[in-house]
Amino acid sequence: MTMNYFDHDLTSLHQQLVNKETTATELVQATLDNIKATDDQLNAFITTNPESALEAAKALDKAGQFDNALAGIPLGLKDNMATKGIQTSAASRILKDFKPVYTATAVDKLNAAGAISVGKANMDEFAMGGSTETSYYKTTTNAWDHTKVPGGSSGGSAAAVAGGQVPFALGSDTGGSIRQPAAFNGIVGMKPTYGRVSRWGLFAMASSLDQIGPFTRTVKDNALVLNTISGHDQRDSTSATREVPDFTSKLTGDVKGLRIAVPKEYFGEGIDERVSVTVRAAIAQLEALGATVDEVSLPHTKYGVAAYYIIMSSEASSNLQRYDGVKYGFRADDVKNLEDLYVKTRSEGFGDEVKRRIMLGTFSLSAGAYDAFFKKAAKIRTLIIEDFNKVFEDYDVIVGPTAPTVAYGIGEEIDDPTAMYLADVLTIPVNLAGLPGMSVNAGFVDNLPVGLQIIGKPFDESTVYQTGYAFEQASRLFEKKPDIAKEY
Repeated sequence: MTMNYFDHDLTSLHQQLVNKETTATELVQATLDNIKATDDQLNAFITTNPESALEAAKALDKAGQFDNALAGIPLGLKDNMATKGIQTSAASRILKDFKPVYTATAVDKLNAAGAISVGKANMDEFAMGGSTETSYYKTTTNAWDHTKVPGGSSGGSAAAVAGGQVPFALGSDTGGSIRQPAAFNGIVGMKPTYGRVSRWGLFAMASSLDQIGPFTRTVKDNALVLNTISGHDQRDSTSATREVPDFTSKLTGDVKGLRIAVPKEYFGEGIDERVSVTVRAAIAQLEALGATVDEVSLPHTKYGVAAYYIIMSSEASSNLQRYDGVKYGFRADDVKNLEDLYVKTRSEGFGDEVKRRIMLGTFSLSAGAYDAFFKKAAKIRTLIIEDFNKVFEDYDVIVGPTAPTVAYGIGEEIDDPTAMYLADVLTIPVNLAGLPGMSVNAGFVDNLPVGLQIIGKPFDESTVYQTGYAFEQASRLFEKKPDIAKEY
């Protein structure tokens, strides 16, 4: 028995559970069946955990407590979030068969709400990549066209939701890794404000940029999930103490008087003309709904990619030092001494993209290069933050494309790191500034989804959701289904 999640949202699934039209056990089993029926096409999951998922579902059915909107609802988790006793590998050989002894805070919050994880979704190794092709295990495909990439690094989570395997999933976003795959797969992906969601238990890549967020098919579903995973965590020193509002409170469909800024830099060189036309049509629809739209400038956007790759690689080189073959994970054989153990383990355990970023970061932090590279990148980050602050003095949200193109072919750009890095030019500035950013489906080019990115003020996810919901309800694009929907 499979479950057609294209015909249901979280609210309708919750209602079915409350009305005893279905049970949590039936939902979990149907979700596992969904994955079994379609994952040979999507390759979205690295591992599933049927025993523990069904055990949790049966306990929930026995208690009969479905007060929370997410109670009894199955989900997928990106494979870089610690789950106690369940393999968490960050899609890397170096953590093959690693089972954490604790669970990440965001996952704990979902567990406490009664949501049930059914498995760990594929990703780029240690979240380093933009297409989910650097995974040690498999290459995930796009839900709309299996010859195309799903985006990255959270491609498995995005494909699982867009392909109807699960009703929602969690991903992580360091430079666009939630929003870009959401755009490529035509779903909703939210990167919350830095500090809104605890990073405790997320395998760190770049600690000043990483943030956990949800993938869903609709904006309301996304807001419901963010309600659950947000909040202060004393185990994460960067976790914000801000009160968590009800993110569904502004989902009225009304954007009259909303002030929207459209950066001219987001429609410049390198942006596919068909993507520009689709996104401008979406912006025109928001204007027709009563929002005011003006063109603005974010002049330092063009330096974002260069600054990001120095900062991110520097932080990653530091964070990944812990993977050395001593305490856990893969350990190289036939080593002569401790230095040999480090070198062989890391050489054999990490993939090419991870090694590339570690080397770039180590160089950027070295005595001879620190002032010329890392320090300059940090200054550019400040200028980008100031650009956003200036625009937000007069506007409520900033809107533009999520990615410069639609999904490209598998194998097309994997050997061209520069092209892959430049694909994040529109999402990276949001992470550098720590702002909330969301992608919703803006339309299609050659039957491939185009992402509309909505950027908000710090801790103002509610207005981002308000904007996305108004467009979504007016366009009804979420009702269009990929061909894989016929499998259910």
